[in-house]
Amino acid sequence: TLQNVTIPPSENCTSPDFCWTEGNTTWTLKNITETDYISKCQHIFVNSDLPDLAIGLILLALSLLVLCSCLIMIVKLLNSVLKGQVASVIKKTINTDFPFPFTWLAGYLAMLAGAGMTFVVQSSSVFTSAITPLVGIGVISIERSYPLTLGANIGTTTTAILAALASPGSTLKYSLQIALCHFFFNVSGIILFYPIPYTRLPIRMSKTLGNITAQYRWFAIFYLLLCFFLLPLFVFALSLAGWAVLLGVCLPLCALFIAVVVINVMQKRRPHSLPEKLQNWDFLPVWMHSLEPWDNIIMSSLAFCGKHCCGFCKCCKVNTEQEGAKDNQLKTMEVYENTMAMADEERGGRRAPAVACVDKTGTNNTAL
Repeated sequence: TLQNVTIPPSENCTSPDFCWTEGNTTWTLKNITETDYISKCQHIFVNSDLPDLAIGLILLALSLLVLCSCLIMIVKLLNSVLKGQVASVIKKTINTDFPFPFTWLAGYLAMLAGAGMTFVVQSSSVFTSAITPLVGIGVISIERSYPLTLGANIGTTTTAILAALASPGSTLKYSLQIALCHFFFNVSGIILFYPIPYTRLPIRMSKTLGNITAQYRWFAIFYLLLCFFLLPLFVFALSLAGWAVLLGVCLPLCALFIAVVVINVMQKRRPHSLPEKLQNWDFLPVWMHSLEPWDNIIMSSLAFCGKHCCGFCKCCKVNTEQEGAKDNQLKTMEVYENTMAMADEERGGRRAPAVACVDKTGTNNTAL
């Protein structure tokens, strides 16, 4: 389509034959291409009136639901299949170390295996979710799952590298730079936290968090919310206020955190090097150095909610019936030997043997 358009000075004319000046305005004849969409795209929301943002959020929720469902099914399938002799063979194969002096080589081969498997499935989440139940049932040791996970972090960078190689020539340089940044970032993490056994902090941290979660089940949800939502939002909010506010708040908190970690380590290894008051945390309120008060509050809240909010649930009814059945049971009598009577018999006495009857209410009745 040819249209008359206004342009800057006459040297920007498309052609001298199609350029003219009217007063202070220069005109030229320019070919403009217009695109008319005569058919709609084919997708499930093509006939809906929802905005693009709403459609994107719906698809995001559905994709997360499908992903979580697949991961749960993978975990259940592995738990049901990897039992008996199969689990024994896998345990001996994966957890086996090379003889000395090549013991250290097994971990690096595990990294290569983790990277290769992640490259095949193109997802480190799928691979780590697959080995997690194996660690839980004891097929893979946590010391061996650590290099496998590190290898998965290397394997997942291949996706970005392949995507960068598929970029057009004009952006290939920058795409590869970003992909290689991802790769070397993960490699630097391995260099920091694996070659020297003492620096393998994630193993000790995972065991500590696992022990805490085994005792307080709600701690896992709290940890996820804190590390993946609340803490990033807190830092992001401080960054919006400016660098001065961010540094003024984060630096004291980081210093306090480091001091607490150092004191905890010294309390376990060299408590006598600390002042008497810092050899334990008893001088603080209980809720500041123990999860027990928080556990009591959370479990009481859950019990209250379960009693008043899900009283009509089948599981609640079953529990109520079981408790009622226990209360209605007849008190049974348990008979124990009377040690005093046995001692008299051994001394040749004629005292009649006696028995001690104890009911479930805890009352002791001795019959002579």
